[in-house]
Amino acid sequence: MTDEILTRIDGHAGLISLNRPGAIHALTLPMVHAMTEALLKWKDDDAVKCIVIDHAEGRGFCAGGDIAFLRNSALNDKGESGRKFFHDEYQLNHLLFTYPKPVVAFMDGITMGGGVGISQPARFRVATENTRFAMPETGIGLFPDVGGGWYLSRLEGRVGQFLALTGARLDGAECLALGLATHYLPAEALAEAKARIATEDVERIDGILGTLSAHPAEARIVSNILAINRHFASDRYEDILASLEADDGDWAMKELATLRTKSPQTCKVALRQLATSASLDDFADNMRMEYRIGSRVLVRPDFAEGVRAVIVDKDNDPKWNPATAEGVSEELLDAIFAPLPASEEWKPL
Repeated sequence: MTDEILTRIDGHAGLISLNRPGAIHALTLPMVHAMTEALLKWKDDDAVKCIVIDHAEGRGFCAGGDIAFLRNSALNDKGESGRKFFHDEYQLNHLLFTYPKPVVAFMDGITMGGGVGISQPARFRVATENTRFAMPETGIGLFPDVGGGWYLSRLEGRVGQFLALTGARLDGAECLALGLATHYLPAEALAEAKARIATEDVERIDGILGTLSAHPAEARIVSNILAINRHFASDRYEDILASLEADDGDWAMKELATLRTKSPQTCKVALRQLATSASLDDFADNMRMEYRIGSRVLVRPDFAEGVRAVIVDKDNDPKWNPATAEGVSEELLDAIFAPLPASEEWKPL
C-alpha cells in the first residue's frame, strides 16, 4: 500500500482520496494498485453502498499520470515499465466504468489526463468553480488515453475532436454544459455533500447533489461550438489545418497557432482513435485499442521529446518527428493501431 492514496469507510461510503499534493496528485503505479485493491475489496462488501473519489488537499484533483516515470521507461527500459503502468491503469479505468455501485468523483481543481480516467467513469461527476479539465496529451506527444477516445468521441458535434487536438482547458461551467460533469457545486458545499452521501439513502445521491448545486456562469465554449463543428469537421488532420488557415478570424487564428505547437503524430493518432472509438460498443474494446496505441507511442520519438520540452527543460520548443502532418503516413498509423501478439494484448480484471 501507499500513503499517496487514503482509503476509509465513512458511513456506507468507501472513500478514496488522492494524497500526492506535491505532484498535483498525479498517479503512480502504487496509487493505481491501491485504488484497485480498495475497489475490489468494497465491490462485494454489503456495508459499502457507494464510492467517493476526491483529493486530500492542494489545488488539483489529479493532474494525470506519472509522466516523468513514463519518459524514463521510454528512454531506459524500452517502455517495459511504462507499458505495465498503462496496462494496470487501464484496468482501473475499466473497473470504475463497470463498477456495480454508484461512484461519485469530485473534480475540484485540475482534472487532466489520468484524472479524467478516474472521474469520467463515475456515475456522478461533480465540477466546481475550481475545476480545470483537459486532455493535453498532444502537447507532449502522447495521446488522449485512459478512455479518452470513448468519452471525447461521444461529446456534442466535434467538440471531442477539438479538445483532443488542442488540449483546451475547460472550467466547471463548461464541463457541466458538455456533460463531462453531471453536477456543479460551489466548493464550499462539498463537505456537506460528502457527509450526506455517506449517511443518507444511496438512492438520494442525485437528489443530494441537485439540492446543493449552484448555477454556474455561462459556459464560454458554447459560443464556439458552431465554429468548432465547422473547422474540426474532418477526421483528416490536414483538412482541419486547411480550414483554420482559410479563416482569418481571431478564434481560428488562435486555434491554428495552438495546433502548430502540437505533435502532428499525436493529432493524427487522436483523430483515428476517436473515429474508431465512436464505432465501438464495449468500453473494454476501447481500452484494448488504447493499450495498443500506448505501447507504440510510448517509445516513439515524440513522447520523450515532448516531455523534455514541456516538463524537463521547459523550453516549450519540441522537435517533433515527423515534423509535419504530411509526414505522418497512414502506414505509420496502421502500425501504431495494429493488434499486439495475443499474449501481450490488454485484458480487463
